[in-house]
Amino acid sequence: MTVPPQAFLTALRGGETGVITGVPDSVLKDLCAHISATVPGDRHLIAANEGGAIAFAVGAWMATGETPVVYMQNSGLGNAVNPLMSLAHQSVAAVPMVLIIGWRGQPGRPDEPQHLAQGAATPALLEALGLPWRELPPEENAAVSVASWARETAQDRQGPVAILVPRGTFDSSTQSAKTAAQPAGLASRAAIRRVLDVHRGPVVASTGYTGREILAIRAEQGAPDDQDFLNVGAMGHASQIALGLATQRPELDVLCLDGDGAALMHLGALAINGTQPRGCMLHVVLNNGMHASVGGQPTVGHQIDFCPLATACGYDAVEQVSTLPALDQALTRLQPLRGMRLLEIRTLASQGPLPRPETPIAQATRRFQARFSQPAQDAD
Repeated sequence: MTVPPQAFLTALRGGETGVITGVPDSVLKDLCAHISATVPGDRHLIAANEGGAIAFAVGAWMATGETPVVYMQNSGLGNAVNPLMSLAHQSVAAVPMVLIIGWRGQPGRPDEPQHLAQGAATPALLEALGLPWRELPPEENAAVSVASWARETAQDRQGPVAILVPRGTFDSSTQSAKTAAQPAGLASRAAIRRVLDVHRGPVVASTGYTGREILAIRAEQGAPDDQDFLNVGAMGHASQIALGLATQRPELDVLCLDGDGAALMHLGALAINGTQPRGCMLHVVLNNGMHASVGGQPTVGHQIDFCPLATACGYDAVEQVSTLPALDQALTRLQPLRGMRLLEIRTLASQGPLPRPETPIAQATRRFQARFSQPAQDAD
């Protein structure tokens, strides 16, 4: 049995038209598709990160008095904890809202290694935060009852409540999600392959499809992958991992392969990267304008320009490209340089099946560390 998104959302909103906001999740992709297709744009915001979604929901509630809905995956709770506890909590601003949380790594269900610890801890985390919660059952009438409970409880207690949604709970939506338009751009694998072909140092790859594209390329080439760190979790933090490596091993040229959604999630990292007095990093932002790995919902990546942002944040050189010849020329200019460089590549969404990491994450991490670590050195 599964739950029709329309029935659930109707019960959850209870006749109100308050805002819905959040960060897309593959567990919630059918609900997100229904929201994108049926909720007006001025009532639905895809946020940069989950903490921002909570804050936006608070502001919208102040403007309308209607109970907002915030969706996220359970890994996003970490981003949301501060505004949940120091802003929306009933002992602070006392803002009613309903959190819809995709339950990745639910105990007893197979999942990716990076989801298991978070999944096991999620109920206890909600309880530690003092948030009433229920698991959404996979049957329509029972799910509607839980949705009504959540709305009424949030309003009665004047604070957040949560619904945990196991994988496969919602019907495949009959509505089509408003996926990002795909203007001219490079095939993502071709772009990544070309960058890897000219780079010989350590590689730090962002979440989503980027790391899996690297796995496919290394397999095609029969090349070792001990120079690659695939950041399969902690979305938005790849450039800070790369920065830690670059500042402590300034003789290395570190490659960070980032995504637009990930870069936007913690955009302040650009300012930290660009103002470091030492370290050498090529920060590549693969900008397809969407959250490709969780359903194709749009980001604002194609509405902004990362290059002026990076320049303003102190990067030493920036380039933007959307064709292979332009990419080759940009790499020729950027590769010999030192310092912090940003290369934005306008890409298309990944195509075809992609491999998943088979080496245990801790083992791959130690192998990467063994290749590039050495005793700490004092700054010059």
